[in-house]
Amino acid sequence: MMRNYVRGTLLASWLLATYSGLARSEVPVSRREVGKLVMENIPEIPSALQDRLGQYENIRSASFQGWLPGSSGLLISTRFGEAAQLHTVKSPLHARRQITFYPEPIGAATVSPSGDRIAFLKDQGGDENSQIYLTDATAKQFTLITDGKSRHEFPLWDKAGRSLAYSSSKRNGRDTDVYIHRLGQSQSQKKPEGEILIQEGGYWRPVDFSPDGSQLLVSKVVSSTENYLYLYDFKAKKLDQLFPGKQLAFGDASFSKDGRQIFLTMDDPGEFKVLYSYQPQNKSLTPISAKIPWDVESLEVSLDGKKLLFKTNEDGIHRLYVAELPSFRYEEIKGLPGSQIGKHGFHPEDSQRLALSVSSSSLPGDVFVYDLKKKKFEPWTDSETAGLDRKNFVEPRLIHYPTFDQVAGEARKIPAFLFKPRDARGKVPVVINIHGGPEAQYRPGFSAFFQYLASESGIAVIAPNVRGSSGYGKSFITLDNGKKREDSVKDIGALLDWIAQQEDLDSQRVAVMGGSYGGYMTLASLVHYGPRLVGGIDSVGISHFISFLTNTKSYRQDLRRVEYGDERDPDMRAFLEQISPLTQVNKIQKPLFVVQGLNDPRVPASEAEQIVKAVRASGNEAWYLLAQDEGHGFRKKANQAVSLQTNVMFLEKILFPAKTSSLP
Repeated sequence: MMRNYVRGTLLASWLLATYSGLARSEVPVSRREVGKLVMENIPEIPSALQDRLGQYENIRSASFQGWLPGSSGLLISTRFGEAAQLHTVKSPLHARRQITFYPEPIGAATVSPSGDRIAFLKDQGGDENSQIYLTDATAKQFTLITDGKSRHEFPLWDKAGRSLAYSSSKRNGRDTDVYIHRLGQSQSQKKPEGEILIQEGGYWRPVDFSPDGSQLLVSKVVSSTENYLYLYDFKAKKLDQLFPGKQLAFGDASFSKDGRQIFLTMDDPGEFKVLYSYQPQNKSLTPISAKIPWDVESLEVSLDGKKLLFKTNEDGIHRLYVAELPSFRYEEIKGLPGSQIGKHGFHPEDSQRLALSVSSSSLPGDVFVYDLKKKKFEPWTDSETAGLDRKNFVEPRLIHYPTFDQVAGEARKIPAFLFKPRDARGKVPVVINIHGGPEAQYRPGFSAFFQYLASESGIAVIAPNVRGSSGYGKSFITLDNGKKREDSVKDIGALLDWIAQQEDLDSQRVAVMGGSYGGYMTLASLVHYGPRLVGGIDSVGISHFISFLTNTKSYRQDLRRVEYGDERDPDMRAFLEQISPLTQVNKIQKPLFVVQGLNDPRVPASEAEQIVKAVRASGNEAWYLLAQDEGHGFRKKANQAVSLQTNVMFLEKILFPAKTSSLP
């Protein structure tokens, strides 16, 4: 990691020398370190602000990870200390019992169908080189089953709970292969690592085991709009592609209980991922959800094989449906406690109960169990809101604003969620928050940061889903690819036009912020619309596409080239050079705050370093917060608290300059 960071820093120095030639007087740097945090040009955080934010920093959430056997209850993830850990909950609203105690947060976890094993992921300092650990039901001993240094993902149990498939970059650090770990077979080895199954090159992941364990459904990912499904036969050691000759985007997939059908989602022939039943024997395909004009995001077959659950994303809001098998007749599950649904799972011994994670703008995230017979949700966790009344949290309004181009003779509409302060008088300042990805989507889950801005600071927040976002069809997601990159930036310009037309929003006090790709969008917005903005916050953002594509981890490079363009092509390289914010840093004339994790494998810390140095060299103000024990975003409580405090301090300074004149 340090070698890559040094290489990126050297490139950043060259870029800085190239693009800061027109420097005015360089801004002096004041630097201090607090624990693992490095702060540059950030004022001391007022104790009054820390006190005001204390409750918001201590809001908790809980997420479902799996059912435990018999009457043992649920496995969940929640945070009581510095980082999220695994806990068990025996019954509804029962005390949570912690079973992992690592300084690093636990990632995905999965319980074996037999109930006697738990597999979970954990990385180090946000480097995303996740390792797979196994523990038994007592959670007294933990076994590392991977190599301790490569990237591992997607642990998947077979139906008997005796084998675990997963993805790994172990072979060469660039390609992601599929491995299998068989319980008992390698326990006596000093290095109980799995057997490689698929090493075809590219990015592969396991999807589902057949009921008899003879086949494994796997996916090869090329991009957000192109991936392929294959069946791997264990006996023949052979891969067979489903639907060869077509460029498709598949979502979730699962075998039926008898193994004769595969339920899958794909975007053929329309814009959205439709749920189908596919029979490999005769290659017949039957649509199930064709009448729902939105993506089906996930699906699950009940233990008895008589029910098929599926989740849709309808304009950023999740909905749940359950279909009867084999008729495929389905109905919507009504009364969801929130608008966002995370992981879900049928009880392994009872097909009438379904556990799921639920959140919304006013619900930080809790675990519920739905009884299909009673048609009733029951809360199993009730996460603390640190004394804040949930009734006072602000719910956003979904808007659609016109942008610069047209569809069928009318202005294209961009969806966005608007958090408006209650009881606001006059025009209120605005923060535009742009999501990352770019093939992602802002959805109205819980944000303590948004709630504080809207409830305490009197600041409206608008979260747009600009072109290139997922969830709105395969045409929309490609509208910013390649040389159309800055069309998504134009969608922010159109949003500024819309804000100027609103009687309750102050177009003279608008800030922009975003993370990852949203960080690039923040910098690009400051370049193109600087006079209409008061400043911006760039978190783990891309500042120069060529240095980003050069320094991002090798297993990510080809996937990102499909989206952004291949920097090895001279014509595309020239274009990426032209549109990169670092190239146009002299146009960034408003205050900038950059937040970064040192161990970020996606957007290396050199991207942050070079834009901060270049902005200061041009004479402009730049705050910088670097966490030496984080990666692509902050996951530890202490770091999150300082990030929240400094973000609020920066925004209040630039949006309410008269009230914060004492800050430098």
